[in-house]
Amino acid sequence: MSSDSDGDDGSYGFQSDNEGTKSIQCSKLSKSSSSSSASDDIDYSVLEKDLDYDSDPMEECLRIFNESTDVKTEDKGRLGKQPLKEEASEEKMDDALTTLFPGQKRRISHLAKQGNAEVPSKPVIRPYRPPTAQEVCYRRIQLAQQQAAQLAVAVQRASLALPGEKKRIAHVPNVALSTAAKQLTVGVKKTIPVSSVAAPNGSDAPALTLKARTLTGMTSKTTTAALQKRIAHAPSLQSVSLKRPVIPTEFGAKVPTNIRQRYLNLFIDECLKFCSSSQEAFDKALSEEKVAYERSTSRNIYLNVAVNTLKKLRNLVPNSPPCVNKTSNRKMVSHEAVLGGKLAAKTSFTLNQSGNLRAEDLTGASLYRRLKEYLLTEEQLKENSYPMPHPEKAGRAVVFTVEEKKTTDSSCRVCCRCGTEYMVSASGNCIRREECLHHWGRLRKQRVPGGWETHYSCCSGAVGSPGCQVAKQHVQDGRKEHLEGFVKTFEKLPTTDGYPGIYALDCEMCYTKQGLELTRVTVINSDLKVVYDTFVKPDNKVLDYNTRFSGVTEEDLENASITLRDVQAVLLNMFSADTILIGHSLESDLFALKLIHGTVVDTAVVFPHRLGFPYKRALRTLMADYLKRIIQDNVEGHDSSEDASACMELMIWKIKEDAKVKR
Repeated sequence: MSSDSDGDDGSYGFQSDNEGTKSIQCSKLSKSSSSSSASDDIDYSVLEKDLDYDSDPMEECLRIFNESTDVKTEDKGRLGKQPLKEEASEEKMDDALTTLFPGQKRRISHLAKQGNAEVPSKPVIRPYRPPTAQEVCYRRIQLAQQQAAQLAVAVQRASLALPGEKKRIAHVPNVALSTAAKQLTVGVKKTIPVSSVAAPNGSDAPALTLKARTLTGMTSKTTTAALQKRIAHAPSLQSVSLKRPVIPTEFGAKVPTNIRQRYLNLFIDECLKFCSSSQEAFDKALSEEKVAYERSTSRNIYLNVAVNTLKKLRNLVPNSPPCVNKTSNRKMVSHEAVLGGKLAAKTSFTLNQSGNLRAEDLTGASLYRRLKEYLLTEEQLKENSYPMPHPEKAGRAVVFTVEEKKTTDSSCRVCCRCGTEYMVSASGNCIRREECLHHWGRLRKQRVPGGWETHYSCCSGAVGSPGCQVAKQHVQDGRKEHLEGFVKTFEKLPTTDGYPGIYALDCEMCYTKQGLELTRVTVINSDLKVVYDTFVKPDNKVLDYNTRFSGVTEEDLENASITLRDVQAVLLNMFSADTILIGHSLESDLFALKLIHGTVVDTAVVFPHRLGFPYKRALRTLMADYLKRIIQDNVEGHDSSEDASACMELMIWKIKEDAKVKR
């Protein structure tokens, strides 16, 4: 330790040297300073006595440091207990705030005396809350359990009664009620076994558990009537139907199996209506479906045949009398009454009925006058290839739209079905036997992505595909090539009825060695009644009866003796030159009859195709579109009387519709 005196400072100080030790430099302060007061004077003599220069300076510094640390710790503890100035000021502000009016005294709660017990805490008042549904159910179950416990105690006491006293037996509900308790109890997962409910004889009553007695008691209180146990229906052997047959799946079949199965089920449904047993219905339906499948070469053909078969089976179902009574009790309402409303029959007002044609307006001379508006002109007759009288040769017809075929060989023919050339002898017989593979359907256009495609309606085959039908021999049309033997209707005097007559005509034909020839003719009048219908024997040998379209079979012509000349004689006597004949593509029928007639109404011209001539709409399509009726759906072929009636009905409908437009 080194002591340096500095007379300029006159102060004591601690200074740390480079070695880390502390030295105390003591210097005397000037006692003659005039600025220091008496209170600030220091007794330096005492200070010098207290300092021990011989003690270790490091220990002295440590002692002073420890004393200063203890003082700071005591100050922090004391200051922590004292509130802050801001908090104290906030508490004073809160105490100063009051809700009393000026002059009103503050109410002070009563405090118990110091000698008494603890001050009781004030009770907490809570608002009333109604119990929830769970709480109500819980309370009810608790109450029921308490009642059951009291009942068990009463039963036990009764069992311990004196021998002479009468024993009281608690009521126990029957098994049906306990079973109902299982179904009606909500929230109880464990059910009561039936064996735990004893018979009410008193012996096994105490053996019931508390929970079983509780549920039983609840059931007896909540149920008003005994519920019967629901038993599942057990079908008898009579009601169990036989398993329906299933068509086996065939890979690469021409008709999908699901379509065959669907129609088989429909056949079974219809056969069950008139067959005596289910097995008989199954057998008949299977045989009908098998015949339809064997006759079909594609899916479309199968659908047509199946629909016709289904219609045939429905016709076999006997008519039920109740249905007749229901239809006879129907109330007929006129069209005007529907349009006018409920008061139409009771209110007098003007109704423009000039365009509404009554039934009597479409008969006789009135119908004849209206049909004259739809007669074909001479240009239309020539355009549609109707036979016209030859200007030079009697008994011969001429066709204006037929192109003359320049054939070098008279024995060469072209098949009208497949387009194949074949050779015939002088008598018309084929020299070489060849099968005719052809499509019997018409070509139809169908829109596809990127354009149009043309398919056959019979099998949906593309143009140029092999035919779907096989015939034994090639055939020809020949009607417009053999134009001899035609007759023309005569001019006649007017009849007493005032009009020459209105008839609808349709013919059926077959293929012979010389082409198509007449096999059946049907004529009906304006009342849709058949006035003439007969089979006709062809003049030449029949090669194909064309049953698919004509409906004429070999058996029909076996006993036929009427020839074409006989038919011409009857028609010339029935018709006159002014008689209106109605038909669909009637020129083909007139060629078959070899009849020349100019007063014609053709439904194929009255209802034109949207693409125009030479396209023509089928009669079946016209009936479906305008009259909402399906015709020509018979598997056995067309019916000439049905086609003739359809033409007459179409023209009557056309007249009525045009009358509405004119109004």
